[in-house]
Amino acid sequence: MLRKTFVSSLLAFAAAGKGSAHPRSGKLKIFMKSAWGSDDPTKAAFPFLHGTALAEAGHEVQIFLLGEAVNLMRDSVINAVTPVGWPSLKEIMPKVLANNIQIYACGACCRARSVTEADLQSKKAKFGNPQIFVQLTEWADRIITE
Repeated sequence: MLRKTFVSSLLAFAAAGKGSAHPRSGKLKIFMKSAWGSDDPTKAAFPFLHGTALAEAGHEVQIFLLGEAVNLMRDSVINAVTPVGWPSLKEIMPKVLANNIQIYACGACCRARSVTEADLQSKKAKFGNPQIFVQLTEWADRIITE
């Protein structure tokens, strides 16, 4: 219920904006960035929880992880993260994958934290960089004309 309320509020806000880059009805392109890691499991899970809710509502979602958030690509961390009042990250990730949400993990941040390509593969995640971050920002700002 809370998730549907959040999505409804977000969509109403987007539709109400005068001069909005997005049409009043239709699909939105949502780009989420997060640096929250397992030290705050609730905040760490938000891009996955909200991204899934938005994708299930018919919107395109992409997530960019940096800093401590790249550790969330490790199975051992996914299995340990349970946000307060929400399902565990282990329960959320299959929904993220089922909704084709593309995840990027900052390559430099991954190298600094020994997160490997093998960690990313099962999540269909990719290494990101500043250029990809800019491309995602520009992607989210375009109108979908389909």
